[in-house]
Amino acid sequence: MITLLKLKALRESRGLSQQKLAETFHMTQQSIHKYENDLAEPDIAALTQFARFFHVSIDYLVSNTESLDDAPVYVIEGLPPSDREVHHLVMYRNLSDNMQKHIDGILEDLQDKKNKTPAGSI
Repeated sequence: MITLLKLKALRESRGLSQQKLAETFHMTQQSIHKYENDLAEPDIAALTQFARFFHVSIDYLVSNTESLDDAPVYVIEGLPPSDREVHHLVMYRNLSDNMQKHIDGILEDLQDKKNKTPAGSI
């Protein structure tokens, strides 16, 4: 049986309830409870969704290791992005091309506004 040994800790690190995580993946709260307590085995689709959402490997989710060595590491300008930044990137990638272009325009407008405003004003 596949056990999601890390799911509860990852969920709690994001401040999510079982219900909120379940809603994110169109599951029931009972399913999350069963996965966290070794009462049910998730399918590969669920494992993949959890791994992508929490930015870890499937191996990390189901293993006894305490290390995130298997998790992907993102580095931008010499610093790893925050969880929030990675979450935004994941959401961005799930948007249509049209919606991504709209977001790009908004970000460029905000950057232009920031560049035209004296420091500390925004």
